[in-house]
Amino acid sequence: MAPAGDWTMLRAAIHSGADAVYFGVDKLNMRAKAKNFSLNDLPEISNLCKINNVKTYLTLNTIVFEEEISEVEDIIIKAKEAGIDRIICWDLAVAELCHKHNFPFAISTQGSISNSLAASVYKRLGAVRIVLARECSLEEIKKIRANTDLEIEAFIHGAMCIAVSGRCFMSHHLFGQSANRGECVQPCRREYEVIDSATEKSLIIGEDYVMSPKDLCTIEFIDQLIEAGIDSFKIEGRKRAPEYVAKVVSVYRNAIDLYFEGKLTTEKKKEFLSELETVYNRGFSSGFYFGVPSSEDYAGVEGSKATTRKVYVGKVLNYYKQPQVAHILVESGKVKTGDKILFIGETTGVIEFEVNKMFVNEVESTEAVKGDEVTLQIPTLVRRNDKVYLIENIL
Repeated sequence: MAPAGDWTMLRAAIHSGADAVYFGVDKLNMRAKAKNFSLNDLPEISNLCKINNVKTYLTLNTIVFEEEISEVEDIIIKAKEAGIDRIICWDLAVAELCHKHNFPFAISTQGSISNSLAASVYKRLGAVRIVLARECSLEEIKKIRANTDLEIEAFIHGAMCIAVSGRCFMSHHLFGQSANRGECVQPCRREYEVIDSATEKSLIIGEDYVMSPKDLCTIEFIDQLIEAGIDSFKIEGRKRAPEYVAKVVSVYRNAIDLYFEGKLTTEKKKEFLSELETVYNRGFSSGFYFGVPSSEDYAGVEGSKATTRKVYVGKVLNYYKQPQVAHILVESGKVKTGDKILFIGETTGVIEFEVNKMFVNEVESTEAVKGDEVTLQIPTLVRRNDKVYLIENIL
């Protein structure tokens, strides 16, 4: 299950092999700062995903206030009419309204479900799936699996939160933007300083960003999660870039497929790990799967530890379907043969391509600079005004 914060991410997830996507509309979801979609987009999302055999999950997973109940019901009705497959929620008001309208729903990780008895309560309320608390170990998940017939979903990759199942008030207290309403500004990710009011001397609190965990990454033990009987593997990241979604979804898609083919080797896992390191990450941790995280599981930096970055170089002027040729204008920097580039667009999604041969201003060349027009053969359709980025190594 892949995150979709906008149309580009949605198409990137589909093209990269996602079986399902989760997304929010502009209200009442835990990623209010993502671009999100509107209610009017739901029929198009549903149709696009059905054509590609991808399930759709709408997130209504914030707390809900009294005056918002009718609005929640309106969203549920419109989502059902549009053909959305399920709702993800944790406020019991949303669950009750889904039950009222005979709309399948899953209980969010915000519900902190960490045992089979809690699962049975939600089953009686009508839930068809539970997204387990991130604090569950692999052994605990196996025990829950043995004692419930509900579908089980668990996070396998992406950001982790210092608070229990993400229920935190730090952003609310400091900035008036509540994490429990999807507005978190992530103050926990920053470096903090303690000041002695008497002497005005100060100290930096540690060197490991003590409130900022590393990202979860399970690629090295994904086979154990499959064998534990988890039904859905969830990737976090609706506020991250579309190339993050494309890379992470494609890596886990390939790993899962190789497992069922009996070809997921230790060497392949290492290759996949290196691929995952190329896109946004705060360093990697196994989370709670094998015990409580230690002091080694904190980020150490405020931003990303990715081994590559994307740099804007130009845009697509045209694409000729018959010879499968893209016509590009270089607007910044330069492009050389051997470079890896990204095409990113709302309809195209994300296409990664290695430049092996190109024509610059209609002459075969090995390098193009600002102002040059480039043509190159690419088998995948790209579109006019798609942005083109160079993938640069950082390390």
